[in-house]
Amino acid sequence: MADTANQTMASHPAAARRAELHRMVMPGHICPYGLKAKYLLRRSGYEVDDHWLRSREETEAFKAAHDVATTPQIFIEGRRIGGYDDLRRFLGLRVADPKASSYRPVIALFTITALMAMAASYAVTGDALTIRTGEWFISFSMCVLALLKLQNIETFSTMFLNYDLLARRWVPYGTIYPFAEGAAGVLMTAGVLNWLSVPLALFIGTVGAVSVFKAVYIEKRELKCACVGGSSNVPLGFVSLTENLMMVAMAVWMAAMA
Repeated sequence: MADTANQTMASHPAAARRAELHRMVMPGHICPYGLKAKYLLRRSGYEVDDHWLRSREETEAFKAAHDVATTPQIFIEGRRIGGYDDLRRFLGLRVADPKASSYRPVIALFTITALMAMAASYAVTGDALTIRTGEWFISFSMCVLALLKLQNIETFSTMFLNYDLLARRWVPYGTIYPFAEGAAGVLMTAGVLNWLSVPLALFIGTVGAVSVFKAVYIEKRELKCACVGGSSNVPLGFVSLTENLMMVAMAVWMAAMA
């Protein structure tokens, strides 16, 4: 498809390339994909004839006239390309698969919490790389992971039941888990109430690590990880095991330092 797009572009001078864009622009709604399509067309060197669909009636009439189910719709040199994803394919650009597994959410999370930990350490000590940096990295990560789970706790707890050994025996544990993880993370960040945070993190981390290891490495099951919330497409395995082992390591470290 990329070759087709390049051949089409090559057969017309850049100044002559035109595209028609039909998108919804209404008082209460401006189609975001229409805006993205317009930007992408202009970035790709097209002059855009931007046609606004100003009402639901006008939009439905347009879809019926062209036998399409959605808008925006893009036409290039008289040929209907389709919607925004079709335009990306036409231009040889990647189209994300919403069902595809990805570690991107986890990479983003741990990158941000690492930078937060370094920033906090620098603000307090004047040095970005200290022992506290490592401690805060783990506790910040626990807090953010808990936050992501709490965004939709029902979905998280349902996915959690696929592999957590304790939640399978006592269903409410799936709802309690993110609160416990968040509480332990906050207390460890502050360095207070170690008598509570240490056993809490040690318990949930150990149960979690055993559960993940059993599901992935013994039973060889292919599951989605609930570690960054119930709607993620992160594969269960190394990431979730690391999350739990980090909690265990933090608990052991803080117990040793007490």
